[in-house]
Amino acid sequence: MAAHGLTVYDLVARGAAVHGDGPAFIHGDTVVSFRDFRRRVDALAAALHGLGVGKGDRICILAQNDLGYLDLYGACARQGIIAYPINWRLSAEEVERVLERAAPRMLVADASTLGVVGAWPAAKPAVPHWYLLGSAAAPGFSPLAALYREGAPVAPADVADGDVFAVISTAAVDVIPRGAALTHANVVTADLTIMGCTGLGPSDRYLAGLPLFHITALGWTLATFHAGGATVVVSRWDAEEAVRLIDRHRVSYLSDFPPVLSTLLDAAEKAGSRLASLHHVSGLDAPATIQRLHETTAAKFWTGFGQSETTGFVSIVRVLDKPGSAGKPVPACQVKVVDDYDRDVPAGTPGEIVVRGPLVFGGYYAQPDVTAYTFRGGWHHTGDVGRFDDQGYLYYVKRKPEKELIKPGGENVYPAEVETVIMQMPGVTGVCVYGIPDERWGEAIKAVVEVKTAGAHTAQSVGDFVASRIARFKRPHVVAFTESLPRGAEGVVDREAVKSKWGEGR
Repeated sequence: MAAHGLTVYDLVARGAAVHGDGPAFIHGDTVVSFRDFRRRVDALAAALHGLGVGKGDRICILAQNDLGYLDLYGACARQGIIAYPINWRLSAEEVERVLERAAPRMLVADASTLGVVGAWPAAKPAVPHWYLLGSAAAPGFSPLAALYREGAPVAPADVADGDVFAVISTAAVDVIPRGAALTHANVVTADLTIMGCTGLGPSDRYLAGLPLFHITALGWTLATFHAGGATVVVSRWDAEEAVRLIDRHRVSYLSDFPPVLSTLLDAAEKAGSRLASLHHVSGLDAPATIQRLHETTAAKFWTGFGQSETTGFVSIVRVLDKPGSAGKPVPACQVKVVDDYDRDVPAGTPGEIVVRGPLVFGGYYAQPDVTAYTFRGGWHHTGDVGRFDDQGYLYYVKRKPEKELIKPGGENVYPAEVETVIMQMPGVTGVCVYGIPDERWGEAIKAVVEVKTAGAHTAQSVGDFVASRIARFKRPHVVAFTESLPRGAEGVVDREAVKSKWGEGR
């Protein structure tokens, strides 16, 4: 263990020493202090060691937010185990693909995901350990709560700050979701970045309403812990409950992807609350929703540019300071905009956003070729197009065509994945999927489907077919049918021509 390194478990130990009995996490009526959290993490780490799960092994977590989820992150950090959270909104087939890539020694589920993985302990002997969050058991699953080994300490593993802390799944560019491997150093740097840019400190409380498998909720939770603040954990987003928790616990920070903020403001208006303690909301949302926040509360909206691969924001700004921009690059990284030959482009000219610095992830888990291509020339190529103005503010433009991405409600959906499913429908000879603006979700999915027999399918049948094979959030909200899609000389569907002809309308 190097004298210059700092790991996520070092932050757990530091929190216990510096903040002691101060609240670190609140879930329902349970309050866990910084000192309590270290005890819980140590007890779970001892149990994992006893099971033979150690440094470099993976633990997959398929569950909604819970204190046990956070314990797992801490115990994994202590023993050098790689936490590999999985999106609980994925279909069983999609979860299975993630499991194939992760090759975990343990899977931890909860009651809400047993319908997906309940039969797997008997069917997947390659995964030796199956646990359920909480104190309940299920066939093939032992209760995680019974696993903790209080008073049986084991030595922490020799973990370096460059070792992988967690793998965050991104979109399924190549069928199996890629996993962004975040190191301990990535996390510590991201924490310090958030604290330095937003002023996050010990008096703050963060509402973890977004899922802990996302970099947004995980990153802000860890940063709040590092800063000495408290995180209020909710299993999953419920706007009316969020209003009560914000007012009860004087929550000051909240992360947002549509429709989180709009539903929160609706619920606050209904409850007669002005969300008086809320100071900051960060994320992405429609200008009208952000304006409503500014008009009805004292909170300020922060936005920026970032990815799972950059451990969150690499540029950030208060919307009121520079409306429309994604802010200036944060101190811990360098951001450039380049052309297709990786040459810098002048201010005002769009190009691919590339990033270098300690916020950039360690690479895609078990995909060295993809990692090498992404890191070509010594820069992380984001696949996003942006431009700088002459004052150094970054503006997001779009995804690069080969990496076109749709983000309904903050989730990542690649058109090619949805197109592959729709092409399996009888009588479908072509399809083009793309994103359209949506007032509630930020973006929605539109599919233009080529069929030779008119009336063979309906918008409902297309949506149901997609939802039966991949996650429901990937189903098209709008479907148009045609006898012929525009194609280029090589027979490939001309995506821009489709967008031009069928547009964004419903």
